[in-house]
Amino acid sequence: METKIENKKVNVLQVLGKLNRGGAETLVMDMYRNIDRSKFNFEFVKHTTDKCSYDSEILSLGGKIYSIPRYKFYNHFQYKKAWNKFFKEHNNYDIVHCHVRSTACIILKIAKKYGIYTIAHSHSVSSGKGIGAIIKRIFQFKIRYIANYFLGCSQKANEWLFGKKIANSNKCKVLHNGIDIKKFAYDVSIRERIRNELKIQDNEVLIGHVGRFVKQKNHEFLVDVFNEYHKNINKDSKLLLIGEGELREEIQDKVKTLGIEKNVIIMNSTNVIQNYYNAMDIFVFPSIFEGLGMVIIEAQANGLQCIASDTVLHEVNVTGNVEFISLDKPKEVWGKEINHKCHIERSTNLEKIKKSGYDIKDSTIKLQNIYINALKKVEETK
Repeated sequence: METKIENKKVNVLQVLGKLNRGGAETLVMDMYRNIDRSKFNFEFVKHTTDKCSYDSEILSLGGKIYSIPRYKFYNHFQYKKAWNKFFKEHNNYDIVHCHVRSTACIILKIAKKYGIYTIAHSHSVSSGKGIGAIIKRIFQFKIRYIANYFLGCSQKANEWLFGKKIANSNKCKVLHNGIDIKKFAYDVSIRERIRNELKIQDNEVLIGHVGRFVKQKNHEFLVDVFNEYHKNINKDSKLLLIGEGELREEIQDKVKTLGIEKNVIIMNSTNVIQNYYNAMDIFVFPSIFEGLGMVIIEAQANGLQCIASDTVLHEVNVTGNVEFISLDKPKEVWGKEINHKCHIERSTNLEKIKKSGYDIKDSTIKLQNIYINALKKVEETK
């Protein structure tokens, strides 16, 4: 049977919260850069009117970006009305690929009403705590009864959002958050340049972290660990925090209170993040929870030793370079492990990363096949 993919572009709508440098957004952008754009057309919906980090690149690649008001519970009916209006005006999509969780049940139900194939994508294993988390969990539970197909960054992420029955069915797959592994290869010349820019001396240990300044990423704990390490183990050390988010000022205040502001570098997210891994001597990632933690994959591709909280999925340790420590352990334990691992010589891990399924080219081919098979299923039911 001739399928649409053989004679016409497949139109896919990618639905996200924002288009900044978060895990889901970065995955989608890496897929967009690598997908066969002669056969697949991506368009994007973001839940903000603010300019986002990836907007310019999307437009330069020929993509379109639309905005939908953020869901705030009290605007429930306005939110549904906005999505109904959107799909009524944009009725050319074959697939809606939804990366948001809390309102996916609303979005995908409306998309199906307009005859669009729906994919729900899990990028996490927790909704946090409090009333907001309870409301999210109620909304999220409905996804498993609405979406046509299910994807997740890990088996645990799939089981958490969709339930074990769906996660282990033929309607669900793990799609690794691939990276351009060659881009993250260690380069000593880039290391020297970036360390000069950051004013890091040759004898100084640079501890690195990449992630949004949100509670999940546990920056407060990391700063306390660094404070312990810097003052009691190695004064020739600095901490590099790369990211943006609502808790950034709070962390900056904590750094000042501890009197270590000269030894902590806080910088914005960057589209050349690979350069900064080169400058680091060790990568520390004490998240409270993670769907996977792609930055650890990136750090391992660069040859770095990594220390992560034991709440991070252990399957992220694809090279053997990751040590997991409980967040209940004293800061001194974390400091001693940093001191041990930061002096281990870098290793070449690119082939290990590729064999583990984290090459973006392999992940993109897998996604293309998922989209193609989706269309075949739609045609078979006609």
